[in-house]
Amino acid sequence: MVKRIGLAIMAAFVSATVIQAQEIKITEYTTLEEVYETPVESERPLPFNELSKESGYVLYEATIKVNSNKEVLELENVRDYAAVYIDSTLQGTVTDNDKKLPLNIAEGEYTLRIYAENIGRITYGPEILDNSKGLFGDIKLDGVAIEGWNITPLNIREADVQQLKFATAKAAKLPGFYKGIFDVANPKDQYLDMSGWGMGEVWINGQYIGAYWEKEKLQSIQVVADLLQKGKNEVVVFEMKNNSQRAIKLTEKPVFK
Repeated sequence: MVKRIGLAIMAAFVSATVIQAQEIKITEYTTLEEVYETPVESERPLPFNELSKESGYVLYEATIKVNSNKEVLELENVRDYAAVYIDSTLQGTVTDNDKKLPLNIAEGEYTLRIYAENIGRITYGPEILDNSKGLFGDIKLDGVAIEGWNITPLNIREADVQQLKFATAKAAKLPGFYKGIFDVANPKDQYLDMSGWGMGEVWINGQYIGAYWEKEKLQSIQVVADLLQKGKNEVVVFEMKNNSQRAIKLTEKPVFK
């Protein structure tokens, strides 16, 4: 009897925890083209500082010819994180500690797209003078340097997301902006649970609230009550890597993995 009561209490606790998490469905999407800055053509990749960009994101594009399904992409410098796409298919991610990526694709000609993000700048120690960000040096495919790059800085963190032109979310593959609408009865401090997403930025009702990354222990972003309003509210997410998610959870407590 005592055991049954204990199980009932536990079940009630679990149910209450589930009820406290409000699901926000992602219903709209738009590409990054609305936040493209002036592109630069270069034979080799250029770091952020040569693009007059201090932080944020840059898109590097080049045409490649693949001669076998076992070729390897190798980057000389990655500062600090990049998502690699062939045409519109995510191949994987690279960092300065892991700069090789096998490409399991058929022979043919493709558009290589690499979205680079700088996680932070070095402010102390011997590497402070080597503080370039983005991609620079050679990017090789099967040992041969890729030439002829189109490099586009992305105005993401400063974007007015409420002015973006969204459409019904479909099976989007490339990085972009995702939007969801949710109701709030009583505005209070809460947290957005970004578990399952990859890396990106978040806005609530047009106000930037922070970034997330699947590698971090903290998997949620705080949403203070002042940003919420009774009734309809809007969340916008820029997602760099994982574009299969279709929901976010609003919780009362921070989420850790």
